[in-house]
Amino acid sequence: MARYKQVEDIVKLMSTPDIIRNTSIIAHVDHGKTTLSDSLLAAAGIISERTAGQKLFLDSWELEQKRQMTVFASNISLTHTFEGRDFLINLIDTPGHIDFSGAVTRSLRAVDGALVVVDAVEGPMTQTETVLMQALRERVKPILFINKVDRLIKEIKLTPAEVQRKFAKIIVRVNTLIEKYAPPEHKKDWQVKVEDGRVAFGSALHKWGLNLPHMKAKGLSFKDIIDAYTGAPEDVGKKVEELSKKAPLYEPILDMFCEQLPNPLHAQPYRQSQIWPGEPDSSTGKGMAKVDPNGPLLMCITTIEVDPHSGTVAIGRVFSGSVEKGRAVQLINSNKKGTIQQVYMSMATDRVIVDRVPAGNIAALSGLPSIHVGETVAEDGVETHAFEGLKYVTDPVVTVAVEPEDIKDLPLFDKVMHKLTTEDPNLHFKMDKESGEFLLSGMGELHLEITAYRMQEAGLKVKLSEPIVIYRETISHDYQGPAVMGKSPNKHSKLWVTIEKLPEEIIEAIKTEKISEMQTRDERRKNLKALGWSKDDARNVIAIEENNLLVNRIKGRQYVDEVLDHIKSGFREAVHTSVLAKEPAYGLKVNLEDITVHEDPVHRGPAQILPMTWRPIWCAFLLSEPKLLEPLISFECKVPNNFVSPVIALVQKRRGKILDMANEEDMVIVKAEMPVSESFGIADELRSSTQGRAFWATQFSRWAPVPEQMQTDTITQIRERRGLSPRPPKPQEFYEAE
Repeated sequence: MARYKQVEDIVKLMSTPDIIRNTSIIAHVDHGKTTLSDSLLAAAGIISERTAGQKLFLDSWELEQKRQMTVFASNISLTHTFEGRDFLINLIDTPGHIDFSGAVTRSLRAVDGALVVVDAVEGPMTQTETVLMQALRERVKPILFINKVDRLIKEIKLTPAEVQRKFAKIIVRVNTLIEKYAPPEHKKDWQVKVEDGRVAFGSALHKWGLNLPHMKAKGLSFKDIIDAYTGAPEDVGKKVEELSKKAPLYEPILDMFCEQLPNPLHAQPYRQSQIWPGEPDSSTGKGMAKVDPNGPLLMCITTIEVDPHSGTVAIGRVFSGSVEKGRAVQLINSNKKGTIQQVYMSMATDRVIVDRVPAGNIAALSGLPSIHVGETVAEDGVETHAFEGLKYVTDPVVTVAVEPEDIKDLPLFDKVMHKLTTEDPNLHFKMDKESGEFLLSGMGELHLEITAYRMQEAGLKVKLSEPIVIYRETISHDYQGPAVMGKSPNKHSKLWVTIEKLPEEIIEAIKTEKISEMQTRDERRKNLKALGWSKDDARNVIAIEENNLLVNRIKGRQYVDEVLDHIKSGFREAVHTSVLAKEPAYGLKVNLEDITVHEDPVHRGPAQILPMTWRPIWCAFLLSEPKLLEPLISFECKVPNNFVSPVIALVQKRRGKILDMANEEDMVIVKAEMPVSESFGIADELRSSTQGRAFWATQFSRWAPVPEQMQTDTITQIRERRGLSPRPPKPQEFYEAE
């Protein structure tokens, strides 16, 4: 506790929700979030003012420091006095690179407000839009900081009037995004405006910052700022230092947090319906709306850290009740119970042990079994709902085969992979049954490169293959014929199935967990009926695998309950590795139409029922014009006019499609879409073809059919890589005659 002089003050302030501000700093990569955080931490006495801006304290991992890029979201708490009152600010610094946007999604669930940082020269970029969209989707209120203003003066040499015009353009673009993504009731009142103090500007590197109220109070103008950067280099250094003392960056930013962002008492009532589907009039619902520290416990886990000493540490927002050592709790999603062994307050890489953390704060817990990100920790014995699932903006679409260099390291390999995938739910790890390979999937090349570095850091030497793209398999239309029959290998039992193509709105509902296996049957039925399903089908969904559904239409048959679990396993097997190229199926509705089951239990075990299930599913799939889907990324590039041609040529060469081109002063913004399979190595090619003058970003866009002329070759390549015969099977190979 001695390391942070504010800890005792923070613990006292935790019990007063109206002076708490839970906030996140969000931005495009390299726009200056962590540099800005340094000034805020220096003001709180956590680091020295002299090293602020260079220390990058919240980039605590060695590789983050080396690359000057945030990879992990980092929590810290600090106090600030505003208008004579002490405030507690729980701050989360988030990554800016799209490959780590999952950490942004998770962090935003824990906060009520967000500071959007924008580079004054580059303006709002692709990832600025992505993170702002994520924030508004979680009903998180934004404010704006325009950073790197020194670049407008030193590099572009703008006049005071031109600087203000540049600011106005940035503010208009940010407000357009707020208008587009904010919840209807906040589209107007969440607009950022200079005049009401919701916009600040400055230089995080040079540690000065202002907003309109501070400019008026200090008697500073844009001319004074430009004058500070004018003259001989040694004079400029002194004048900028004086400016940072007269207008320290932390003042307007921390004041904006206190004045412009909501406290939990204000925010939780309007966030509640968006993030928690439970009954508002229940005891937990009332506790959440009132931020009641004595109400039933309800906490959403947003981060997991696997610590060699403390074990699994779960960090998240306490929405109702309080967390304390020794408290018995239930984990709603995984249907487990546990006891909290220790409660902490997160201070970047450190954890400070505290007795209790009440509602409205961010807490860290240890001792809970097999806990994962997105878990709902609730009062033991109180019936309540889980939080809505976290909705990520991108899927893991790049895969590598990974194996330890030395076979003796297999136990360590297993341990390290468990740690990495527990901490980062956007990493997917599985063993390919066909090839025996261990496959690791991530958001992009950088995500997997960083993961490989973390393995090495854990003392594990591994071999990685070249990146492999993950595809999906779907059907072009609903299966048209009579129900397809599957027989058990001993021919004693029969199952009839049909398949249909799920509409995109159902797939979206599954992705966002509005339709999930964790729901009650009534809840799921209600949601599916609202999406246009018949009452019977909506009531009888019995399994969900990725975004595929299994519906039981069987009526009046004996022994169905005895084999239903095996049928579900057969369904999961059939859609997890589909038949075209052993890639996962996408958007299938599999209907069980009829069944006859042998009366003797010895004839209805898994060895009989599993093949009887997947064979007719694959047969119907192959009879419905199957297609391979490839992942597409959206690509946005901001480039000077004279370098537009190389960018367009690059996009077209990589099977890309130009969607839009917009002029912004002497720059052009090129928006395009291209397949992930064609995007590898794009960074080096862009740098060389534009002499390093292009700013770009990519993110997952959607799944789209592989072009018709490439379907056969792509399927053949995937099958050969997996050690399968080049051509997919014919439907007749799975067809069973009566």
